[in-house]
Amino acid sequence: MHTRRSLLLTAAAGSSIALLGLATPNATALAATSDQGLVDEARITVQDFTGDTQFTDMRRKLARAKGVFIVPQLLKASFIIGGEGGSGVLLAKTQTGWSEPAIYTMGAGSIGLQIGGEASEVMLLLMSDKAVEAILRNEFKLGADASVAAGPVGAGIEAATTTNLGADILSYSKVKGLAAGISIEGAVISARHSRNAAYYGKQAHPRAILYENAVSNRGTLELRQALAAAEMP
Repeated sequence: MHTRRSLLLTAAAGSSIALLGLATPNATALAATSDQGLVDEARITVQDFTGDTQFTDMRRKLARAKGVFIVPQLLKASFIIGGEGGSGVLLAKTQTGWSEPAIYTMGAGSIGLQIGGEASEVMLLLMSDKAVEAILRNEFKLGADASVAAGPVGAGIEAATTTNLGADILSYSKVKGLAAGISIEGAVISARHSRNAAYYGKQAHPRAILYENAVSNRGTLELRQALAAAEMP
């Protein structure tokens, strides 16, 4: 599964780079195809988390969340100068269920003695309307515009949940299939308006995508169904 994910995301990344500066109909179609790969990988990420008993608490939190931001592959590779980033999708919970996803990127940079690289799957549960609204602005900084805390993982987690009651965002991450705590404080989440336009076939602000049913794509159905199935009372 992870080999297939790597191949899909590598192909998607390559397509995105090749498309920079192009404005032809064929380029738009290729961009939409690469971002369908992102949506499909987001669905696999949801299933990876919800099929893991370590994340039972996350499923309960998801049932109460106002939104979710899913990054199928957050990359971190460095030697002395480090950086991390990845593409993801933002969805909101509406009266009719999970919304269509809007495409965003999350990136951060750091300087330190870092050797090697790692790739993480990340899910951010947005537990307040404030958190969703903050991300819907053009640029959002984790920890500055809304509070973020690591979601509790593993056995005996119920006793630990009180420390997260005031957090706007709960962060869950996996590295090579294992639960992991990664620092995302200071990471910046930015909307990718051109990619949203290519994927949905017309321009639409992320707010219109999430709350106004301004656009739709049949390719998002399985992701939205996976989120609905993942919720645990």
